[in-house]
Amino acid sequence: MKRRAFLTSAGVGLAAAGTVAAPAIAQSSQPEIKWRMASSYPKSLDTIYGAAEFIAKRVSDATDGKFQIRTFAAGEIVPALQVLDAVQNGTVECGQSAAYFYVGKDPTFCFDTAMPFGLNTRQHIAWMMHGGGLELMREVFKDYNIHHIPAGNTGAQMGGWFRKEIKSLDDLKGLKMRIGGLVGQILTPFGLVPQQLGGGDIYPALERGTIDAAEFVGPYDDEKLGFHKVAKYYYYPGWWEGSAQIPLMFNMQAWESLPKSYQTILEQACWEANSWMIAKYDTLNASALKRLVGAGAVLRPFPRDMMQACEKAAFEFYDKLAASNPRFKKVYDGWKPFLEQERLWFRVAENGFDSFVYSQAAQQK
Repeated sequence: MKRRAFLTSAGVGLAAAGTVAAPAIAQSSQPEIKWRMASSYPKSLDTIYGAAEFIAKRVSDATDGKFQIRTFAAGEIVPALQVLDAVQNGTVECGQSAAYFYVGKDPTFCFDTAMPFGLNTRQHIAWMMHGGGLELMREVFKDYNIHHIPAGNTGAQMGGWFRKEIKSLDDLKGLKMRIGGLVGQILTPFGLVPQQLGGGDIYPALERGTIDAAEFVGPYDDEKLGFHKVAKYYYYPGWWEGSAQIPLMFNMQAWESLPKSYQTILEQACWEANSWMIAKYDTLNASALKRLVGAGAVLRPFPRDMMQACEKAAFEFYDKLAASNPRFKKVYDGWKPFLEQERLWFRVAENGFDSFVYSQAAQQK
C-alpha cells in the first residue's frame, strides 16, 4: 500500500521522527480530515512552494487519502508575509513560511531561519535535531499558538542583485534593498534602507526602481523570478543566510486535535521534505548559475573587508539584543556555543576537504 511504502522509504524523515507501528496507521477508524495550508511563496517556485505540495502528497499517500492538505500560494488566502498570523489565529490549519519574516514581532524568530554569519546548512540541521535548537524554537512558537516542524532548507544563498557595483560599505548608503531577517537592522547603521517584500513582489519593485537591489534565494529561483533582467550585478555569498530553514507552522489546536499517527506522518513528511529541498537546490543551482552568467549577469564577490566589518557588527548587534530581550538571550546562549564548536570541527575535516578539491578543480580549468 502507498502508506506502507512511504513509511519504509522516508529516509531522513524516518530517522528524525522515529517509526510508526503499522497497526496504528492501518486502523480503518482513522478520521477523514481536510486542512488548508497557506504559503508565503508563489507557485512558480517549484522548490520552496513545491515542498509544500510534496508534504501534502506524502500525507495523503500515507493515509490512503484520509488526511488531505490543500496548498495555497501567497496571496490566495493571505498575503505572503501574513502566514504566521493566519496560522496563529486559526484562519488556516497550517502554513509554510520563513520564520524570519516575523522578526518585527520578535527577533528570536531569526534563529529558526538563518542568522547572519551563523550556521551553515548541515550545522543548522544538527543544531535543530541534536543540539537543542528544535526545543528552544518550539518554546518561542508556542507563545504564538503554533507548533512547528522544519520542512525545508535552501542551503547557502546568494547575496543578491544590484544595479551598481558594491566596492565598499560606502556604496550601501541610501541603497534600498529587499532583504530578509535581522540583516537589515545590522546594515542600517551603514546606510542601507531595508525593505521586506514577498517573493512575488520583488521583481516589480526592482523593475520600477522602488528598490535598488534585492536578494531572494539562489540562481534557480532568481532566474525564475527574472531578476537578471532588471539588475546586472550578482553578488555572493549571502552571508546572512549560510542556511535558510523553511518550517511548516501548525495552529496548536489543529495540531493537538490530530490522531497521534497523523502527527507522526506529518513529522516524517516534513523531515523528508527538508532533505528533498536541499537536494533539489543543490542539483539545479549550478546549471541555473551558468545560464544567468551566459545571459549577461556579472558575478561578483562581496569585498572581504566589507564582510569583516559586517561580521563584527552582527555579533555586536546580537550581544545588544541578548542584553535587552530575555527570549533572544535564552536561544542565543544555546546557539552561540554550538556555532563555535561546529566551526572548530568543520575547519578540520569539511573545510580541509573542500578547500583542496575546489582549488584543484579551479587549477584544472
